[in-house]
Amino acid sequence: MRSFIIQIFTIALLVGIFSTGKAQAQGVSSIITSSLYDQMLPNRNSFYTYDAFINAANAFPEFGTTGDADTSKRDLAAFFGQTSHETSGYVYIEEIAKTDPPYYGRGPIQLTHKYNYELAGTAINEDLVTNPDLVSSDPVISFKTAIWFWMTAQAAKPSCHNVMTGQWSPSDADKAAGRLPGYGLTTNIINGGVECNGLAPDPVADRANLYKGYCGMLGVGPGDNLDCNGQMPYSNN
Repeated sequence: MRSFIIQIFTIALLVGIFSTGKAQAQGVSSIITSSLYDQMLPNRNSFYTYDAFINAANAFPEFGTTGDADTSKRDLAAFFGQTSHETSGYVYIEEIAKTDPPYYGRGPIQLTHKYNYELAGTAINEDLVTNPDLVSSDPVISFKTAIWFWMTAQAAKPSCHNVMTGQWSPSDADKAAGRLPGYGLTTNIINGGVECNGLAPDPVADRANLYKGYCGMLGVGPGDNLDCNGQMPYSNN
């Protein structure tokens, strides 16, 4: 993983502001081009194709297109930062140490647990409860489940997308728990009960480093509050 992060930062230095502020009406493909995708994920499994990503992204019109150009870029950098951590640079399709079979981690976000398969399947109109292997055998479906998770608020948690696009404001309870806007909150949303509030600083740092690397490749600043070390997890984490 360390070597992968070094690759990301090296490419970021070389690419600089490769992706400029094109009109958002052009969609995600105007920010993440095929060549940039290859540079972002140099060691990815061939399962994770660029076309599958763009196909899935187009099913969620607000993904990577909300707000100004810098906001859209940060949203995409955050998505790839988190999913790259979950898959070790898009190398893995399925969870290595399988939990909660047959609803173990699959795809870019490592979708886990029956309730998530049911909710995601309903949202993308696929029966993932009966056939959870669709998430690891169909790359478009796989990416759709990850983007669905990114775009969807669950219980007390806001969506990662709303956090990264400035559409979420912390309540008094959030502020008291240290949960403030920024990339670190997306880590809390995804795996706060295991990693946040000082529980596992190394994976938290890995997620943040990946995000900063992708921000560099997209020519955008990462913003504030990049880790969740001082955040209390959500009660349903």
